[in-house]
Parts: sequence; structure tokens; C-alpha cells
Amino acid sequence: MPIEIVTLPARSDNYAYLIHDSETGETVSIDAPEERPIFQALQWRKWELTQIWLTHHHADHTDAVAGLRDRYRCKVVGHAKDAARLPKLDLSVNEGDKVKLGNTEAVVLDVSGHTIGHIAFHFPAEKAAFTADSLMALGCGRVFEGTHAMMWDSLSKFFTMDPETQIYSGHNYGKANGRFAMSIEPSNPALIERLKRIEEADEKGKPIVPVTLAEELATNPFLRAREETVKAAIGLGGADDAGVFAEIRRRKDAF
Repeated sequence: MPIEIVTLPARSDNYAYLIHDSETGETVSIDAPEERPIFQALQWRKWELTQIWLTHHHADHTDAVAGLRDRYRCKVVGHAKDAARLPKLDLSVNEGDKVKLGNTEAVVLDVSGHTIGHIAFHFPAEKAAFTADSLMALGCGRVFEGTHAMMWDSLSKFFTMDPETQIYSGHNYGKANGRFAMSIEPSNPALIERLKRIEEADEKGKPIVPVTLAEELATNPFLRAREETVKAAIGLGGADDAGVFAEIRRRKDAF
């Protein structure tokens, strides 16, 4: 059964997502950064929130859990590895587990690096992945708790997905990420075109996500660490992919 996905801007630059199964009436919120936009979207559509799937413990992804749980008595899902730092979980999951929305299944991916215990939710049949602060629009999360090698291993999991997979990430850092990407590949035509569309979306107050994985592969400097043209551009021709990623991430941290 097809699912319906709604992108909700929240806080200053977060995105939350509602995923609805019309056959069963179940609705999941991916993360809970702010209660009001989630509640208003549910009310307008006459949907009932049945689950919250958390990607990681940072407050800008979990602050609204308590209020939403009190209002809807919804179940909360998160990584077993991070249970001590997440709101109380009704279901703890690990890499490779499957979670269900009605008759639709998502696969849990451990994408640690930004935090230890960060997860993503991949719907293979629907070609959708909710990546939060791991793979981001034109970027990736800052490596706060893991290592650069760990983060590269996590990002590498996305290479195996169908290129037409829609990527739903956790923030709108598009312009800032785009400026950095241009410092690496200023002549990349796909990147130049994407930046124009990001600027137009921001001007109109529209979300800059989702985008296809294919577009991220063509424009995101962190995913492009394995490309020889990118390696040459930063003076690391022939270097291993993980090392090139680490250098790009260090440059972004100081950008």
C-alpha cells in the first residue's frame, strides 16, 4: 500500500516528517523537533499519530516527544544503543531490524558518526530514506561522537540504495552546505543548478527536500569523496576514500 509523506519545517531549520498509511490509518513522525507544526499538520489532515521514530538523541530532534506522547499515546522507537539518552522507548531497535507502519516496512540502518547510535530508516520498496543528520542535503552531520572513518562507513551504506531513492534529511543547511560544496567543485554544473533551486525554494518558503540519492551523488562533496576529480581538487589524488572524506569534513568544520 502506498504511503503518504509530509515534510514539516520546524524550529529554525529542522525538518520533521509525517508518514501515513491510509489503509490502516497509522501515522509515524520521524523525529519530534517541535510539537506545534506536527500537531497542526495532523489536525488539518485528521490523522492520528501512532508512532514516533527517533533518529538520535539531540534535543532538536526529541524535544516534542513528551508532549506528543501525552496527547496521542503514541509509541516511541529508537536505537537500543542510545536508549539511555533518548526519551523512554516503547521499542528498541538495532541495525537490520524492521519497523512497520501498517503493512509497510522500513529497515533500520546504524549510521553512527554524528552521534553514536544515530539511525536512519529506509523504505526500499517505496524508495525513501529518512537520514536526519547523517546524510544531509548537500552535506553530512558534523562528527561529534564517532570518528571520520565511522562516518564514512555510515555514508557508504547509502551507496547500495537505488539511485532514485528519495532522501529526507533533518535540516535545511542547503545554502551553507552549497557554499562549501562550491569551494570544492566550483565548476560542477549539477551543483550550480541545484544551488539555484535551493535559493528559489528558500525564497518561496518551500522545503529543499527530498532529493534523489542520484542528485546527492552528483553534488554532495562528502559522498563524492570517492571521485578522482574531487580527490585531485583537494590535492589528494589517489588517496583512499575514507581519508579524502575526513579531509573534506575537516575543511567544512573550519569553513
